[in-house]
Amino acid sequence: MLSRILKHKWLLVVGLILVLATLTGCTTSNHTTTTEGLLEGNFWQRNVVYWFALMLDTFAKWFGGEYGLSILLLTIIVRTLILPLTLKQYRSSKAMQAIQPEIEKIRKKHKENPQLVQQETMKLFQQHQVNPMAGCLPMIVQMPIFIALYNAIYMNSAIREHEFLWLQLGEKDPYHILPVLAAITTFLQTKMMQSQQKNAMPGMQIMLVIFPVMIFVMALNFPAALPLYWIFSNIYTIVQNYFLYVRPSKRKESVPAK
Repeated sequence: MLSRILKHKWLLVVGLILVLATLTGCTTSNHTTTTEGLLEGNFWQRNVVYWFALMLDTFAKWFGGEYGLSILLLTIIVRTLILPLTLKQYRSSKAMQAIQPEIEKIRKKHKENPQLVQQETMKLFQQHQVNPMAGCLPMIVQMPIFIALYNAIYMNSAIREHEFLWLQLGEKDPYHILPVLAAITTFLQTKMMQSQQKNAMPGMQIMLVIFPVMIFVMALNFPAALPLYWIFSNIYTIVQNYFLYVRPSKRKESVPAK
């Protein structure tokens, strides 16, 4: 039962990434406008893309016109806003680990009746208020953000034509540095997460390879601003996971056994 839930969870995450790739790939890249011009567009442009473009414009003004720093600030704001979901994911993960012995007892007790195992396991989840799919929430929330940011970059001429470091934010990274960094940071943050999943399926280790490769391929085809956002977001996640997982583990190891 748990194995199937974990499998479906990862399939959902992969599906969301593929949806992002499909939606962004279908965007008309030749259509550019100003931030105010987005208000004359369709419902998505008026009510979602416009606000992202406006935020990026506003933050860029604060930093003397630097849209790269504007994307960094937007990343920090977005990731901080979804921090409650991340903490919920963290608590759910810990709760899942805590009830693993009880799940194993159910499996052994009803090994001849898979349906009963499923029913008893679901009751156990409800009793302890555990949601195995909670880990997907931050990813689900971020999907519209990625799509809106992509649209804001391609449709807003000011962002699309801006230069930051060696990059033109509306064009692909000519040296492929961002795709490599995006893949590396994705690998690190995925490995940090999986290192805490003591009872995860062995086959899930392949995600350590699949996710970075997918991100690398997507980043190769995206305008530089999007993988830049992705890298900032991954770094935020790595620092966050350090304080959530790594540091508490080190503290426990440093406590002498009585």
